Amino acid sequence: MIAINNVQPLSPDSLFDLLKTDFPAYINEQLGSNLAVEFAHVSDIVNISFPEVIEGNAYTITVGEDSLDITDHTTEGTYNTELLEQHLIEFLTLKAG
Repeated sequence: MIAINNVQPLSPDSLFDLLKTDFPAYINEQLGSNLAVEFAHVSDIVNISFPEVIEGNAYTITVGEDSLDITDHTTEGTYNTELLEQHLIEFLTLKAG
């Protein structure tokens, strides 16, 4: 699990909205691709999936008052998950930090 300081602080709803509106363009610009990104939000949890390249939920973000905790659900050998995770962390650090 990776923790990012939630300095802004972002609520689960505002994080979900921010991810939906800004993250797909951000990740696709970083990768030079047109990757589909899907989101699900329940209570203080936001799930992120990349259905074209990873089966099922890829990452879970748990929103706390002081931090955003990222849980990686990907398996080794699946697409380039390290790069996806790196860009997700950069995006969240930029928006929440």
